[in-house]
Amino acid sequence: MRRRPLAPPVLAVLVLALAGCGRDAPTRSPTTGSADRRPAIGVKSEAPEATVDLGFPAFATKNTLRFAGADPVANAAAVSLATFPSQTRGTRPAAVALADAGDWRTAVLASVLAAPPIRAAMLLGQGGELPGATKDALERLAPTGTPAAGGAQVIRVGAKAPRAEGLRTTDLTQADPYALARSVDAFAAAAAERTSDSVLVVSADAPQFAMPAAAWSAKSGDAILFTARDRLPAETRRALAAHRQPRIYVLGPRSVVGDGVLAELRRLGTVRRVGDADPVRNAIAFARFSDSGFGWGVVDPGHGFAFARVDRPADVAGAALLATHGTYAPLVLVRDGRRLDGAVEGYLLDVQPGYTRDPVRGVYNRGLILGDDRALSLAAQARMDALLEIQPVNTSSAQGADRETTQP
Repeated sequence: MRRRPLAPPVLAVLVLALAGCGRDAPTRSPTTGSADRRPAIGVKSEAPEATVDLGFPAFATKNTLRFAGADPVANAAAVSLATFPSQTRGTRPAAVALADAGDWRTAVLASVLAAPPIRAAMLLGQGGELPGATKDALERLAPTGTPAAGGAQVIRVGAKAPRAEGLRTTDLTQADPYALARSVDAFAAAAAERTSDSVLVVSADAPQFAMPAAAWSAKSGDAILFTARDRLPAETRRALAAHRQPRIYVLGPRSVVGDGVLAELRRLGTVRRVGDADPVRNAIAFARFSDSGFGWGVVDPGHGFAFARVDRPADVAGAALLATHGTYAPLVLVRDGRRLDGAVEGYLLDVQPGYTRDPVRGVYNRGLILGDDRALSLAAQARMDALLEIQPVNTSSAQGADRETTQP
């Protein structure tokens, strides 16, 4: 029997169902299996006794799109399928990176595999097992195998990364995070046939400050290495030596990476610290930062932004794909799911797009939210939508004000 293409509303419902956020019936968490009854958001159709759950505004507003998973496992699955629709061989990923949702470090390190030349999809296991959402997504993605990694279809990152039976697999499974970071760096360098000129060094113990590094690594292919607060581990030192005096960017404040570590790093390359003492402001500072080709440099309108909760570090798996496909979005963090932080509101106002005559000729911002309305409320999403909206600019008033201030 020939199948007809899915209509867009139906496709939207399928994405919501995969992400564990259907509204018409109790849903079950892909990792815990616990029932979750949520209020329905439905639209009546012409057919009697039928309701189509379009998911608005929880799924999307005019300037936002939500990957409404109940947890990072579901979000990674939903983003992977949105990035790689997998309807034809050309829309499947060459490889899938599998990390563990319970160890945020593995998700951060795996992000570099989303960069060229591997361009892997990102999925998460749980305690060495394949949760339902991950298993279903892996079957639908059907990775073709990447020549950059010897034909591997799956790359396991971390000691607890689950196995995918029947697929060609490469294992990067050191238990020590510093050794694992070195191993992933060497693997990515071999695939790209070069080491990266820039390296991000982040805390192995403070996920809230390390999270933004994952999106940049996925976009750029720059390595991520871990450090302790007051000492530079030997594995990290050896990995940096292989880069031969790279530009080293330390992400985070002195409270998570001390000045003594920077002194050690200066023996291995040029060093610059980026960030802020507050994790939300730290992510914004990194999104704004630019230095000779390194960094997002997002200080103007016309960009995508990925939003995740600061206390859900494994969501960097989904953020990695959003950083290297579509609108190439830097990661912005929010602290409280009920409202946007003041620093986030200020940042979005700074880069809000405007137009003088015709909005069609303008540029647009877009918000990509990781998590359901418990991660970020509908009220916060609505506020975000307003701050992302293109606005008319009254140039005549501005010019008149200029004339007034310049007249003698």
